Amino acid sequence: MPKSKLSENLIRLRCSVCKRYNYYTRKKKTLERKLEFKKYCRWCRKHTIHKEAKK
Repeated sequence: MPKSKLSENLIRLRCSVCKRYNYYTRKKKTLERKLEFKKYCRWCRKHTIHKEAKK
């Protein structure tokens, strides 16, 4: 079964403190660097750095 175009560039964001996957986002294929955002983690109960993780 072929992958849909929607899931091709879908990535997971992982909390750098508790290592849980909290968010999903999209990324352009041409972007070489890994994404990094400061987002709220409901398990840590604070804003932490969330980095792109492997699928």
